[in-house]
Amino acid sequence: MAQVPQTFFDALAVRTWCSLALTALGRAREEIDAINVYPVADGDTGTNLYLTIESATTAVEAVFAGHETAPAAVRSPSLADAARAMAHGALIGARGNSGTILAQLLRGMAQVLAEEGEASHTDGDGLRLALRRAADSARQAVAHPVEGTVLSVASAAADAAAGTGGDCGTVARAAYRGACAALAATPAQLTVLEHAGVVDAGGRGLVAVLAALVETFTGEAPVFSGLSGGAVHAREEAGPEPGAADCADTPGGADGPAFEVIYLLEAEDPAVARLRLRLDALGDSLVVVGGDGLWNVHVHVDDAGAAVEAGVEAGRPYRIRITHFGAGDAHARGGDRPVRERVQRAVVAVVPGEGLAGLYSEAGATTVLARPGEPPASGELVEAVRRAHAREVVLLPNDADLRHTAAAAAEQARSEGIRVALIPTRSAVQGIAALAVHEAGRRFDEDVVSMTSAAGATRYAEVAVAERQSWTMAGICQAGDVLGLIDGDVAVIGADVIATAERTLDRMLSAGGELVTLVLGDDAPEGIAERLETRVREAYLAVDTVVHRGGRQGALLLIGVE
Repeated sequence: MAQVPQTFFDALAVRTWCSLALTALGRAREEIDAINVYPVADGDTGTNLYLTIESATTAVEAVFAGHETAPAAVRSPSLADAARAMAHGALIGARGNSGTILAQLLRGMAQVLAEEGEASHTDGDGLRLALRRAADSARQAVAHPVEGTVLSVASAAADAAAGTGGDCGTVARAAYRGACAALAATPAQLTVLEHAGVVDAGGRGLVAVLAALVETFTGEAPVFSGLSGGAVHAREEAGPEPGAADCADTPGGADGPAFEVIYLLEAEDPAVARLRLRLDALGDSLVVVGGDGLWNVHVHVDDAGAAVEAGVEAGRPYRIRITHFGAGDAHARGGDRPVRERVQRAVVAVVPGEGLAGLYSEAGATTVLARPGEPPASGELVEAVRRAHAREVVLLPNDADLRHTAAAAAEQARSEGIRVALIPTRSAVQGIAALAVHEAGRRFDEDVVSMTSAAGATRYAEVAVAERQSWTMAGICQAGDVLGLIDGDVAVIGADVIATAERTLDRMLSAGGELVTLVLGDDAPEGIAERLETRVREAYLAVDTVVHRGGRQGALLLIGVE
């Protein structure tokens, strides 16, 4: 069924565009993933673009839902409200290099559309200005812009729109044609694309988004007919988008960094400017987008911990995602390797703090950060399994409350052809023990059995502060009491953190043990690690102690005894 065209760019047009773009990227996702070779051949550009637009669409729908119960005169949001929601949703949901750049493109457009104030709509002139601002702001967000990427496609779309008069439909068609022409030229601009025989994946995704913009204003979806005779052809007629080869994002290079680090950051502009300089020195593919105190940071580095620490110094990073580029997902080395090569095996782990995220990632795991009160959904775990880009995946939920969520994610991943083993780890320290014995070179079943055994042999505890009065197995606790929980149950109630930690550790070691793992939260008191290490050394023979910094992990202290 043909889409009913929107005459002007109003709130309903924003809503329609997001919905159509989500559908278009859903159709093209696997195709775009398949030709993703630059800057990293990790086969996820289509997925990242889809998830970014999905987040934008959800935010716009929420704005419309909020106006449904309003008086009749204001039951539709303003253009500015809808545009800001679209940009904010894309910002907080942006995934990967390409998704981060797309979020900035939408933010640039929203800045122009929001300048209309309380106006109900804008016209072709407003759309031309929005496309120009989008392309310019995206280019500014990338530390080292590279031609032959989505940046080139966005600039070409804005240039084509600027040279066209008329209504929104006419401007959108011009932008789409300019984008298609630029996309066809990307192999000549980037050698890695030419060698692989593909066009830029991020640029291909943007063409799909602009096709949705054309459909929004004309009611007809232009058909992207792929590469033919070295040129991209666009037919402006109704119909679905067939497949096309594509590929890429922003700067990178041969034998590049080992990790992709992404996080949201609450910080002021001066701190972000300093952060850009520090991250640029640490790695490549740096993209920092956002503004007004909220940013999305993306970078490829060898030292994931340093990238996160830089964010901590700048402000408050959260929703941290760290992905290890395995042997099959290294930086593009040209067209001499299979595009969709997967590693044989990977570990995906949920971790409660930034410090542990860095620790797990350095050990080769793909991590999902679970902040206090913000447990990950099954969809986030599925996406992490996809990002690991492996034939076999070991999933470590590291939380008893996540067992059902993790099981659902494992089933979904299995339906996609990935062999997944779920090890029911109930604490991050059990996950550390499992990861320590992980050997990707042995048989999958043997590896899973060994990791499961190591996790099961690790008793776990945490020291936290009670939020309210409660009955526990150790008696009644009051708000503000310090609790020592062993294997999930309250075993010790005290008034002092260090004293409670010592009593908790003594109870754990009374049953024996050879190795104590301590993971300190940001709010743990000074000297607690030294006190506990001294106690173990003086009271328990042949027991070693290892200390890690967990960051903002919720608990003051995590304890593992193996």
